[in-house]
Amino acid sequence: MSVDYEPLFSAKNLKLITTPLGSQNPITIQVLGICSALAVTAKLEPAIVMSISVMFVLVFSNFIISLLRNSIPSRIRIIVQLVIVAALVILVDQILKAFAYEVSLQLSVFVGLIITNCIIMGRLEAFALGNKPWQSVLDGIGNGAGYGVILIIIAFFRELLGSGTLTLPGLGTLHIIPQMFYDWGYQNNGFIILPPMALIVVGIIIWVQRARNEELIETK
Repeated sequence: MSVDYEPLFSAKNLKLITTPLGSQNPITIQVLGICSALAVTAKLEPAIVMSISVMFVLVFSNFIISLLRNSIPSRIRIIVQLVIVAALVILVDQILKAFAYEVSLQLSVFVGLIITNCIIMGRLEAFALGNKPWQSVLDGIGNGAGYGVILIIIAFFRELLGSGTLTLPGLGTLHIIPQMFYDWGYQNNGFIILPPMALIVVGIIIWVQRARNEELIETK
């Protein structure tokens, strides 16, 4: 009797990680998680911390729901999902308050709002409920990374052009634009720190992504 064995990092499994980074990015393609992209990307550090937090919650909630998928009654599956996600979010919130208190203050209520993040609930419904734990973990990593990459790109340009600095965990605020530029008349663009500019940056990323990937170009 032969048993089919699929390598842990087969080509099919690796696509679960790589696809959300490109043609199925949760923010730029599926238009999910936009609220945090607008709210926490004025500086780089909170964007990085939020990305890690969402990935943590997404990976472990995917894993737990996949483990329990055959024992969760269909009529209460949403309640079970919310309870698991809420428990993980509370854990993340307490860790941030214990080890990164200043960042937790900057993130404010948006850590708690991870509970209602469409990416997390979407992956639980669309993937974890119908797939094995390992594939669900990889799906969580891929979608968490896809979400995080966009957040970090937006925050990088908003803080650099808006404040002339970059804030990194453990390193503090780094002044990137030399003082001589300011002496020559350079001014930080305060407008780019405002939330509407996050949408404009997302729009630019979508345009570049679609222009470089033929699969994303709409065919008539």
